[in-house]
Amino acid sequence: MTMNLVLQGPQAAPDTLAALARLAGGVRTNTINAHALRCEDVAFTAELKAQVEQAAFDAGVDATFIEAGRSLRDFGLVAMDMDSTLITIECIDEIADMQGLKPQVAEITEAAMRGELDFAASLTRRVALLEGLEASALERVYEERLRISMGGEAMLQAVQAAGLKTLLVSGGFTFFTERLQQRLKLDFAHANVLEVANGKLTGKVAGGIVDAEEKKRTVQRVCGELGISPAQAIVMGDGANDLKMMGIAGLSVAFRAKPVVRAQASVALNFSGLDGLLNILA
Repeated sequence: MTMNLVLQGPQAAPDTLAALARLAGGVRTNTINAHALRCEDVAFTAELKAQVEQAAFDAGVDATFIEAGRSLRDFGLVAMDMDSTLITIECIDEIADMQGLKPQVAEITEAAMRGELDFAASLTRRVALLEGLEASALERVYEERLRISMGGEAMLQAVQAAGLKTLLVSGGFTFFTERLQQRLKLDFAHANVLEVANGKLTGKVAGGIVDAEEKKRTVQRVCGELGISPAQAIVMGDGANDLKMMGIAGLSVAFRAKPVVRAQASVALNFSGLDGLLNILA
């Protein structure tokens, strides 16, 4: 079996990319841009994949094996996790910082993202610690701390121009997803609702929790509404609670992800921005 190999990295020198291409041994090499190239007709084996990916990782390069001819036109939806994927922060950790509780909450968040804790139970624990916080703190987090991940806006503009629909599905909160949906012109968004009473957080989530299973159901539901199969969806995430929705996708993208997620994804972007997807499906 032969496959194409895309090598890319924002700091990758041409000599580094060329050396990795020689290691892969493809029939042809085409330059995509100054920091990315494609090796074509690579004789794919699991052993070669492991060897190339390790060498690339050590060199600060993302290596993606993909079937020849795949492009954005094969897909109808891009579904994204929010925290630490589309945006650079974990919103709940930054909200907790307003309570002076960031270390305690961040520790629980990290364990949940590694898959060591049940997500719904961990979210309930973390939100409970926010009880009594002025709801205005959420606006401060959005304005002062929330940033779009590297390449995120370029990636979205390209997929939207190609006619794909976009979904933001998050174990985070609607306060942030609704603002991002409007700002980035996203088609769909789904997240948890933080309960507020008398201008303060109650320490509870209103309604059901958007956990791994609900994320998967949301991708399936939106695909159904669009009249496409989940095999025509690209799903991006970073944590263990993203694995179920990534598992039904036609292409799964692990972005700055935990090892358990990288190991199961079609694509791992450890160094490139989210727009690295565009080089892979060029």
